[in-house]
Amino acid sequence: MSVDASSDPAELAKFEAMASRWWDPAGEFRPLHALNPVRLDFIESRAGLRGLRVLDVGCGGGLVSEGMARRGAQVTGIDLAAAPLEVARLHAMEAGVSIDYRRVSAIDLANEAPGAFDLVTCLEMLEHVPAPAAILEALAGLVRPGGSVICSTINRNLKSYLLAVVGAEYVLGLLPKGTHEYARFIRPSELCRWARAAGLESRELAGLEYDPFRETAKLTTDPGVNYLAHFRRPQ
Repeated sequence: MSVDASSDPAELAKFEAMASRWWDPAGEFRPLHALNPVRLDFIESRAGLRGLRVLDVGCGGGLVSEGMARRGAQVTGIDLAAAPLEVARLHAMEAGVSIDYRRVSAIDLANEAPGAFDLVTCLEMLEHVPAPAAILEALAGLVRPGGSVICSTINRNLKSYLLAVVGAEYVLGLLPKGTHEYARFIRPSELCRWARAAGLESRELAGLEYDPFRETAKLTTDPGVNYLAHFRRPQ
């Protein structure tokens, strides 16, 4: 396992420190618990899950990995942060869910197992790495021809700064202060450009809206803050 330009030790340390609370629906990750069913529905409806070989890049404590496995996918989850991976392994074992968790970078795995997966997901990770374009290239290399890549991240504009940083971290306390760096947020046009350069076709962009007062989430047509992107590797 190598630490490369796609990883940031300071960002890894943030999630290492919070790992034990990953599955606490009332803790720091409670927005992810609300977003998870919506994200899983999007993934399943656009790319399918049952019977597919799926890779979850930046899986953290395993919320998405375990959700996809419960819907019938054969899931591999990878991350470079050791503590969240151990939390993911323990939770899956206690829940009786079979998932292959590995501490390896997407770039290293793309060299090791090119085209090995029917579907690759990378959710809420790209805004935490210094070289997101390199990650898109790795994701494209990991999926088979005809397979799908689904990413989620945060747009970069005034609205996202006010809601995702000021509101979420400083006003409402939904996330620990310093969770996000505004300069690393990614405009949809940038994400799609990197995907095209990696040989992926853009299929769909959808907004992902979280209501902190009702603690509910839904898909929208506005990718102004959080958004999901579906890409496909041509046959």
